[in-house]
Amino acid sequence: MIISYKCPNCGDDMVFDSTSGKLTCHSCGRQDQIESLPKEYITTRFSEHEANEYRCENCGAVLMTEAETTATTCGFCGGAAVLADRLSGNLAPAMVIPFTISKDEAMSAFKKWCRNGRLTPKGFMSADRVKNITGMYVPFWMFDLNSKVQVNAVCTRVHHYDDGEYRVTETEYFNAFRDINLDYLKIPVDASEKMNDELMDKLEPYSYSGLKEFNTAYLAGYIAEKYNYTDDDLLPRAKDKISHYIDSYVRSTFSGYTTVDITDEDIDTNKMNSFYVLLPVWMVSYDYERTEHIFAMNGQTGKVVGKPPISSGKVAAWFGGIAAGTFLALRLVSLMIGGGF
Repeated sequence: MIISYKCPNCGDDMVFDSTSGKLTCHSCGRQDQIESLPKEYITTRFSEHEANEYRCENCGAVLMTEAETTATTCGFCGGAAVLADRLSGNLAPAMVIPFTISKDEAMSAFKKWCRNGRLTPKGFMSADRVKNITGMYVPFWMFDLNSKVQVNAVCTRVHHYDDGEYRVTETEYFNAFRDINLDYLKIPVDASEKMNDELMDKLEPYSYSGLKEFNTAYLAGYIAEKYNYTDDDLLPRAKDKISHYIDSYVRSTFSGYTTVDITDEDIDTNKMNSFYVLLPVWMVSYDYERTEHIFAMNGQTGKVVGKPPISSGKVAAWFGGIAAGTFLALRLVSLMIGGGF
């Protein structure tokens, strides 16, 4: 089933506009609130082709999609379509964070980010090397987790004091026990097989105040995918993501001691709730010296992540500057000790 949103004025496709938060027609400029677009302008039809094909309603081109694709645009005419049969039942997202950064804003922010790279080659942004920039809704599972933690530790407090002509060190030993109950809410884990997990993790945090109840209209004009992994598949990753927070919190409860030696720790983490969401990501493909570099931008906050090329000459100069500065400092110290000043 394919859903398109048609302009009541001119009949052209309407897409979700990140700036206004409305459905917008790029031909005549009409804007409508997502909830108020007349139903007769939301067209629904069933594809006569295989599950990985659909026919563009505007130009008639038959387009191939991957099985995970849930929203796409026609490469011939730019028409937008949402493949709603891939967003139903247990494949229906509960919520979505809509894009708040437009394509032009994303491009500008990306170029600014690249220019700030102190060790990137001089020509990295001297020409327009961006192959493409794609707005994509990436599938995530969000987890609400509860951790029950019991910890035994041996702690010390060390005191120093003078007793006549002696310097005395006194050490007190304590057996400490902690019984902790922790709740962690909305832990995001990307559920797409294509997306690099490290890249997606670095895009955090998202502002959850922007979470909206899912509506297919938010996907119009963007690419979207359905999840490859279930919440059960990703629960171990969610638990791993909070492990260092648990450790940090446990350590913070042992304040006031000189040393803390944890002798036994039992952590029992369980899922309280999980729900499927779509989060906005701008994917940028950038060519430099015959190598493609992939960058990602948080489509809500503008945060950019990725590994730009590094200039070996700049790295050498940077380390050379450090070495020269260190040598100068050591030389000054030597002169001062030797009576040169």
